[in-house]
Amino acid sequence: MAAESASPLRAVVETVARALVDHPDSVKVTESQRRGMTVLELTTAPGDMGKIIGRQGRTAAALRTLVSLTAEKHGVRAQLDIRD
Repeated sequence: MAAESASPLRAVVETVARALVDHPDSVKVTESQRRGMTVLELTTAPGDMGKIIGRQGRTAAALRTLVSLTAEKHGVRAQLDIRD
């Protein structure tokens, strides 16, 4: 796993996303700063996008909540963007 040098936020998103999808090797999380906020962008294989979003967006909402809580714990602000 390539998360050893990753931030705690990125590690959380990568770990959960890889557990959800059929092709864990295609999960990519990039991290950037925008207006003083950490922005995490999650991309997966096209067929796995539905698994990340979940029914009525519940899985995506839960992932965003995890990111918010982890960010708060580390004293930063963060947002998760799910890219298709």
